Amino acid sequence: MAMNLPTPTSPLRIGTRGSPLALAQAYETRARLMAAFDLPEEAFVVVVIKTTGDAVLDRSLKEIGGKGLFTREIEEDLLSVKIDIAVHSMKDMPVEQPQGLLLDTYLPREDERDAFVSFKAKSIADLAVGETVGTSSLRRRAQILNRRPDLNVVEFRGNVQTRLKKLDAGVATCTFLAMAGLNRLAMDGVPATSIATDEMLPAVAQGAIGIERREDDTRVAEMLAAIHDVPTGQRLACERAYLAQLEGSCETPIAGLAELKGGTVQFRAEILRPDGSEALSDAETASIEDAAEMGRAVADRLTARAPKNFFDWRS
Repeated sequence: MAMNLPTPTSPLRIGTRGSPLALAQAYETRARLMAAFDLPEEAFVVVVIKTTGDAVLDRSLKEIGGKGLFTREIEEDLLSVKIDIAVHSMKDMPVEQPQGLLLDTYLPREDERDAFVSFKAKSIADLAVGETVGTSSLRRRAQILNRRPDLNVVEFRGNVQTRLKKLDAGVATCTFLAMAGLNRLAMDGVPATSIATDEMLPAVAQGAIGIERREDDTRVAEMLAAIHDVPTGQRLACERAYLAQLEGSCETPIAGLAELKGGTVQFRAEILRPDGSEALSDAETASIEDAAEMGRAVADRLTARAPKNFFDWRS
């Protein structure tokens, strides 16, 4: 039986946040589906959904609820059949999906590194004692304070454009963005320098786009299978298993990066106290088949080594 493909009169509805980066990710998803099934752009509708994380910009992510800040409203619309698929930045995704939803499609991963962004300095090492760094990420805050406790870190929320305006206004000397976002937005003019992963290990799944669907929607499952990137899925199987074992979210200073080397997965991980006063790291290599098990094992080792109250952010 032929697949019931979307048409201009019965389009596939793609749910997304409304930021320029979120829209770019939705458009990339649409373009890949168009190419895979030779469909016109009119066979798709991009539906913008405002999330709690987008609506509340005057408080830190930790203050307004943690897990699901950038996904909850989108998932509710997916469950209520207002949209057919949801496109997410994987670093924002909780490790558990609501009952009835499935996240098993990933697009090819972009550059996973962080970017140092400043109109005045070229690197972290260039910053003078006491300089102000702006970031909304607890991971980046903890990492920068661990390496440079002499710096002053302030809350820095908003999309790429908003953060650049804050830098230009002198709110901070520098900030950090994901290289993936800058690349997807083709923002070549941004004063950004990539940071090596051995200097700043990225967030779990940074640079990856995930597509969520209803578990019982077989038509969508078949369509998404055509654009799924297997290597990205293999890497995220390890990283997300590690995150799940640590019960991590955007409230937690957790970093992790899995990389494919031949038939193996090489994994590096780091957990930090929120104030940056202590960092623990680990690394392991395993076969692709054992990647998720390795991620969980690394998480268990780090947890076993962590002193009492290391995970105070969970309270």
